[in-house]
Amino acid sequence: MGVSRSSPEKGISVITVDFPPVNALPVRGWSDLADAVRESGRDTGVRCVVLAAEGRGFNAGVDIKEIQAAGQGALIGANHGCAEAFAAVYECAVPVVAAVQGFCLGGGIGLVGNADAIVASEDAVFGLPELDRGALGAATHLARLVPQHLMRALYYTGRTASAAELHRHGSVWRVVPRAELRDAALELAHEIAVKDGRLLRMAKAAINGIDPIDVRRSYRFEQGFTFEANLSGLADRVRDTFGKYDTSGKDDTSGKDDTSGKDDTSGKDDTSGKEGA
Repeated sequence: MGVSRSSPEKGISVITVDFPPVNALPVRGWSDLADAVRESGRDTGVRCVVLAAEGRGFNAGVDIKEIQAAGQGALIGANHGCAEAFAAVYECAVPVVAAVQGFCLGGGIGLVGNADAIVASEDAVFGLPELDRGALGAATHLARLVPQHLMRALYYTGRTASAAELHRHGSVWRVVPRAELRDAALELAHEIAVKDGRLLRMAKAAINGIDPIDVRRSYRFEQGFTFEANLSGLADRVRDTFGKYDTSGKDDTSGKDDTSGKDDTSGKDDTSGKEGA
């Protein structure tokens, strides 16, 4: 359990995340993931990184239970950990291929949205349940996967998009049966890793340099609203009931959230209630 590194072939580093039951990462997990990605990028023998996960799904975000138990210290730790893990993927000196199965939610979007390429299993779904978790964030990264208006609709509703949909939008490289996922990701990684290592690193730096969005800054801007929601007490009320809303049709803008209504969970993957943003 945890974050591990392996090298199935020369030039390729596979980083595997394993936090049962749903890969909702604790604060330490996000920091370990960031460290593993950066270490792989610093290794001059590595030409491509594959980011993978064990279990039912790729990533279910932060461990909400840890935040509920430990309070603001855990929230701050999770926010810093997520920011560093996302940045580590984006800033990795070599290309990063994400191998995604099952659910990719919350923080998972931050990881794959900053990856260089995505290979997904047929059952993979992508989404941000942030509004049902008392948080805001990773719209920066979802916007790298789908068109602007679709990103907004997915964000506001908490619905998910399938791997096939993202493939049609051009953000997923290949969609394969789950049993073939790791091999398909390694196949793409191998095709990348046979290139000259120094030139690959130059190419990664060049492509990042022409990116129109500063993903680190825009994500940190989003996180500011997560802190605001938490400081006001709104986040706790929403998080404790996983997004149950007032169905009277009246929007309470007083800062008090009525959570007596029903839960709109259409289109989302139930990952046991542990996952977060």
